Amino acid sequence: MTATDISSSNEPNGQAQPINGANKTFAQLQIIDENQHFTKDLPKYMNEWQLADSGFNYNMVAVFGSQSTGKSTLLNRLFGTNFDVMSESARRQTTKGIWMSRGRDMNVLIMDVEGTDGRERGEDQDFERKSALFSMATSNVIIVNLWEHQVGLYQDHVGATPLANLSNTLTADLERIWQSVSKPEGLENCIINDYFDFMFTALPHKLLLPKEFEQDVIKLRERFVNPNNKDFVFKPNYNKRVPADGLHVYAEGIWDQIMSNKDLDLPTQQELLAQYRKIKGFRQPIEAGRIIDDLGPQMEEIRNTTIKQFDKDASRYHSDVYNRKRQEILQKANSQLHVFFLGQLKNLTKKAISLFNTREKLKGEYDFAEVVSNAREEAENLFISGSEAILLPETDWTSEEELSQLKESINDIAAKSRVEETKKMVKALEKTFQSQVNEFVALYFKTPTHDMWNKIIKKFQQVLDNIEQQLLKRAKSFNATEDENIKAISNLRKRSWLQLRKKIDDELADNMFLLKLRERFEEKFRYDDDGLPKVWKPEDDIDAHFRKAREDAISLIPLFASIQIPDDVELDIPSDDESLTILTETRQHDISVRFKRESDAFYLEAKRSVVATTARIPYWVFVMFVILGWNEFISIITSPTYLIIVSFFGVIGYIIWLLNLFGPVETFFYMIVSEMIKVGKDQLKTGIHNRAPPALAQKIDSVLGVNDNIKKEQ
Repeated sequence: MTATDISSSNEPNGQAQPINGANKTFAQLQIIDENQHFTKDLPKYMNEWQLADSGFNYNMVAVFGSQSTGKSTLLNRLFGTNFDVMSESARRQTTKGIWMSRGRDMNVLIMDVEGTDGRERGEDQDFERKSALFSMATSNVIIVNLWEHQVGLYQDHVGATPLANLSNTLTADLERIWQSVSKPEGLENCIINDYFDFMFTALPHKLLLPKEFEQDVIKLRERFVNPNNKDFVFKPNYNKRVPADGLHVYAEGIWDQIMSNKDLDLPTQQELLAQYRKIKGFRQPIEAGRIIDDLGPQMEEIRNTTIKQFDKDASRYHSDVYNRKRQEILQKANSQLHVFFLGQLKNLTKKAISLFNTREKLKGEYDFAEVVSNAREEAENLFISGSEAILLPETDWTSEEELSQLKESINDIAAKSRVEETKKMVKALEKTFQSQVNEFVALYFKTPTHDMWNKIIKKFQQVLDNIEQQLLKRAKSFNATEDENIKAISNLRKRSWLQLRKKIDDELADNMFLLKLRERFEEKFRYDDDGLPKVWKPEDDIDAHFRKAREDAISLIPLFASIQIPDDVELDIPSDDESLTILTETRQHDISVRFKRESDAFYLEAKRSVVATTARIPYWVFVMFVILGWNEFISIITSPTYLIIVSFFGVIGYIIWLLNLFGPVETFFYMIVSEMIKVGKDQLKTGIHNRAPPALAQKIDSVLGVNDNIKKEQ
């Protein structure tokens, strides 16, 4: 639906009369072109329109409205004119400047005025103001063409909003605008109805309701051609008292006055902000994250240049209008500049955070609190100095919120860094502690004594106290609170105890502990008091030495079984039985059994070494071997095959003798022979059980069993 507002100025007028040339469509004339030049062809067209001799018997109508709202289409339907209309496919401006034509069957001149808000003009409102003033000065009736939704009450395209509501809204808007207009002295209290009459009508949508649109246009036309219509628009008092043949002189004079009147030349927004738009060059570097060093002075210079230009061009205006417009320009400039102000603050924040991250990197010996404080101060000073440099006067700009966010970000970074550095410090101290613990535990376990645990625990306490002192000293530089120190010390003690316990458990794993027992046994059994290897003689009591050495080694098992805390030492560590127990009774038994089995080999070795020493071969036997085996010896050395075989076994025998391995070799062959004998007996038993009578088989088993027992006892 189209809402049409018909405004008429209160001046005398003759009635519109049909004339000769009915149903004729007249040519159109562009009386003011897009370059604001007035035409010289108006007298010619007045003759062509057959109005030159009409005297005062004619009227003028002008139509206003936004671009592309169907103004020309409405005029063509309403007055029978032939103005150009917009192509639905092109959607571009058709009416440029002001066009005029005569209505069909009526003494009415119709002016089709270029649409407002056109994208072709952009922000240039100069022509809009001048064309509006020209139309009001020359026309009897002004038609303002509006879409329903432009009034702000849009519901659909078929006129769901009552016309009365639209009328009330438009009237209220016009009265509010009128009240804001500066009025000449003595007319401050006049109202808009003293100068304008308002009538409203509504038309259906031309495309959605074409039939209804055409019917309502015909009805609306009656108000322009029928003087008897109660809503006839051309009232007698609307006439300008300008004869038709002098219209071109009057209209051209009005336009010249408008063009020459400097009070009408309000600088357009486009002109006023020409200098200001130079700051668009700031957008790309700021969006790229860079900081413009002289942004503040440049913004102030551009804004001042804009305001000075406005003051120069607009100082002739009424003071209220001038001040209001000046404030609007200032606010617009400040509003646009504020975008770059915020962008610069954002980049300053990033740079300050980056600077803080760089400055608070910690290496070597340092005081964490001092390093962070210096880095914080440098970063905040960078931001504060940078933000103050871009603050402009006559603005309410502030960087307090951004500074507060920067401080919060720095606090978060410092807190994270503090946690990381604390972890690194504690980890370094624990590494130092672990190194010292490993050293003294291994030392005391290597030479265990009855006061071994006393030495280990006291050494542990000494090292732990030293580490705690280092922790407290370093914690001061982290601004740690008393509660944090207490918690850190408690955690350090617990982890330190776990490190000690881990080292003890590693040292006393089954294989490692068996090795310690074997070393202790060998020290007592295979070496004398001077630390020299023992050479067993037939008169030595090997059994007594063996039992003593084994008992001495086994006595270490209960010593290592559990950690013994001295009575004069107080440790803030778990001290329950489970945390102090190292070897359970089951493990002690298993280790004892395994050690006894391993120590038997040393006993047999000692026994065999005595037998080998006692059973010496007489010297005359070697002489007989030489005499009787001379021929064989010659055969061996003269035969390559025999020589290689004998040399091979001779070298092996020499190596065994050189390394004193006759005992282990003998034990090895003894075990092989024993195993072969055992397998043979088992096969013999199986054969007897399968073939001999049961009584005989049982007797043989008992005999073989007795022999086995005798051999075990031996």
